[in-house]
Amino acid sequence: MRYAAAIFLSSSLLFLLEPIAGKRLLPLLGGSAAVWTACLVFFQCALLLGYLAAHWIVAHASARTQVAIYVGLLVLSLGQLATAIDPQLRASSTSPITSVLWLLTILIGLPFVTLSATSPLLQAWYARAIQHRIVTESPTGETIHPYKLFAVSNVGSLLSLLIYPFFIEPRWSLREQTAALAVGFFVLAMVCSAIAWSTRDVPMLAAQATSSAVSREAQGRGSLFDRSLWVGLAACSSLLLSAVTTHLSQNVATIPLLWIIPLVVYLLTFVIAFGGDRWRPRWVMVNAGLFGISSAGYLLYKGDLFTPIVRAVVIFCAALFALCLFCHSELYRRRPAPQHLTTFYFFVAAGGALGATLAGVVAPTLLTGSYELGCGLCLAALLGFAVTWSSGWLSRALWFVVTAAMVTVVVKQVQSDRADNIVRIRNFYGTLHGTQEYDGTLHATERTLYHGVIEHGQQVYRADLFNAATSYYGHSSGVGLAIDNCCTGRARKIGVIGLGTGTLASYGAPGDTIRFYDLNPAVEPIARKYFTYLRDSPAHIDVVNGDARVSLAAERPQQYDVIAVDAFSGDAIPVHLITIQALELYRRHLNAGGIVAFHISNRYLDLAGVVQQIADRAGMRTAFISSSEDLPHDVFSSDWVLVTSNENFLNLPVVKKASEPIKIPKRLRLWTDDYNSLLPILRIRGVDTT
Repeated sequence: MRYAAAIFLSSSLLFLLEPIAGKRLLPLLGGSAAVWTACLVFFQCALLLGYLAAHWIVAHASARTQVAIYVGLLVLSLGQLATAIDPQLRASSTSPITSVLWLLTILIGLPFVTLSATSPLLQAWYARAIQHRIVTESPTGETIHPYKLFAVSNVGSLLSLLIYPFFIEPRWSLREQTAALAVGFFVLAMVCSAIAWSTRDVPMLAAQATSSAVSREAQGRGSLFDRSLWVGLAACSSLLLSAVTTHLSQNVATIPLLWIIPLVVYLLTFVIAFGGDRWRPRWVMVNAGLFGISSAGYLLYKGDLFTPIVRAVVIFCAALFALCLFCHSELYRRRPAPQHLTTFYFFVAAGGALGATLAGVVAPTLLTGSYELGCGLCLAALLGFAVTWSSGWLSRALWFVVTAAMVTVVVKQVQSDRADNIVRIRNFYGTLHGTQEYDGTLHATERTLYHGVIEHGQQVYRADLFNAATSYYGHSSGVGLAIDNCCTGRARKIGVIGLGTGTLASYGAPGDTIRFYDLNPAVEPIARKYFTYLRDSPAHIDVVNGDARVSLAAERPQQYDVIAVDAFSGDAIPVHLITIQALELYRRHLNAGGIVAFHISNRYLDLAGVVQQIADRAGMRTAFISSSEDLPHDVFSSDWVLVTSNENFLNLPVVKKASEPIKIPKRLRLWTDDYNSLLPILRIRGVDTT
């Protein structure tokens, strides 16, 4: 089982490489989910390049030359991995997509391409070895079909995906993970070199295979129609993977690690589809596609707010499973003979890259909302129409109706967004939308800004609340106590990481300076045009666009009295803003008695212990302020941790009365740019099941 073991190991390393490289970029480009989406575009494109390399090597090089080229790639890749253990990286937040692609190329470009090429290359060598009967891979003496090794490849990917967040990330730093990855790559290089050497003298595959395992396959290389379907089916499943992940995290529930479930579903369908089709009648797969389209389309049509969170997550993931199984089963059914398998894998990878690019680059650029899921369902319906064309007029009519229904769902989604929102903008960092509605409790009109399902501030059009500190920023909140009591009798200088609607500008008095930092350049125009906090504040207001850590690192010390860390990615502070290195940077910009206020309100993550540990390491003290809601004044309950060395502030009666003890979760380690894990602070019971 040398081939299966090598393919399993290469795929495992590939899926370990992805999160390790992605986490390297967070301190450089911000904690937005868009950074990970851009990473997925790189991974799919690098996978395509690896498959192209494998196809070129097999199609144009002799057996001995193939061995030489591949072993050379392994050696060079190992060298790049060794230099990536402790890299010195710089990034530009003005061109985030370009930075992601360039930095990943520097970090893992060649190793990723080489690992991507390993599976199709070894499968081609294995098919060649079968034809010349020099291997027997199963205990029964029968040969394994080459395409089934693709299922083995996805099992390795699936295993790595599951063990990384639960076993590797909580225990090892990024530097240790990279070193272990280099060791695993060295082992793979040894195994693959041995396999390559053993096949160096085996002739190239003949046009017609002779093995009984191969002779049952169609010997063609695939018609133009087949190749178009290879690309279309792979693109559809890749697009749906990204679309469902984005939809769940932004529009259904911001549950940490939720992104793992769709990716597990995606990989599992590859394992099932390429494991053989004896027990998968085609009519079952076609009906699975219909189920996936209809169930996801129904939820989109009905609206997520009318469906309980857990039920919505289950239905969307079940729909993704059904649709990916349909697409991947059709891919397997239309596979060519093994001597053309590298061509097949190249077109499949091209489809995967196309789907990821549509979701990660084209959709944020061209669409004003998160419509790619609906568009993906339309594409799935069109593909169903195409692959079942030969089934007769009844089938064609059914799929035509399904396609028309999905187009209707997308049109309704767009119309609904335009009707309910006063503003809707989408860019690399996600979708921002503002609403205006009458609140019966407050007896007033209110405007609210959302990023996905997360509220980023609101303003009440009532005389006593119009310029008041509302939502999470009331005077009884942690940030309210910090600003009100930091420096009595003089002008204040306040830094705020995260702009939102600019609610904290309401604390400004004549002579004060409030400087906002925000990663998303689309936020400031919305805050200035649709909300009045910034323009009505008597304080001097500055807004700096770009990631706060990058901006602060480039500035001279600002001597802030208060720094409010209020930037949210999903429902939590981006990880790189809550590490010991981040606190050291904030401290450089504080005056002698300054305060850092971390906003940690979250249903799913207990971040108080994280802040306590970084404060302890920095030699500073904390005050955990958990304030209650005051709905008549539009003030929500909120959790803030104040970090300071100012004993006089901490001993104020109003602060001491509001402070609560912080309990540090077991197994929680100090968060650094090199180490962090959500697992020890995850609140399972926090999931909303209503």
